[in-house]
Amino acid sequence: MITLDQARIMVAEARAKGRALGLKPLTVAVLDAGGHLLAFEREDGASPGRFEIARGKAYGAVMLGMGGKAQMARAEGQAYFMAALNGAFGGKVVPVPGGVLVRDAGGAVIGAVGVTGDTSDNDAAAAVAGIEAAGYSAEV
Repeated sequence: MITLDQARIMVAEARAKGRALGLKPLTVAVLDAGGHLLAFEREDGASPGRFEIARGKAYGAVMLGMGGKAQMARAEGQAYFMAALNGAFGGKVVPVPGGVLVRDAGGAVIGAVGVTGDTSDNDAAAAVAGIEAAGYSAEV
């Protein structure tokens, strides 16, 4: 289980990584294993619509049990399947890098982090930094 304090570490460290890399303003969402929001921040200068993108990246990861990179590959290879799946989830899935699974020491999925604001690969790097800073493993 991800505690609120750990979720806050993930957000702070993802943002710190973004600043260290000189990324555009980031938006970070941390979800638990059930897809419920634990923590969220939108940096100054990030557009208001970024919340839904960050949450959608994390939601897709946790609901499908695969990181955003794997989701994007699946969407490219099986577009109809991913479109149907997104319909089943009410359009909440954003299948691109930046949605990163959080795994505990035993390998169980305990949540996901979604980051948006820069390129998808940079978003994923920021999410990984936050997850690892909180003591967990990340799956992009």
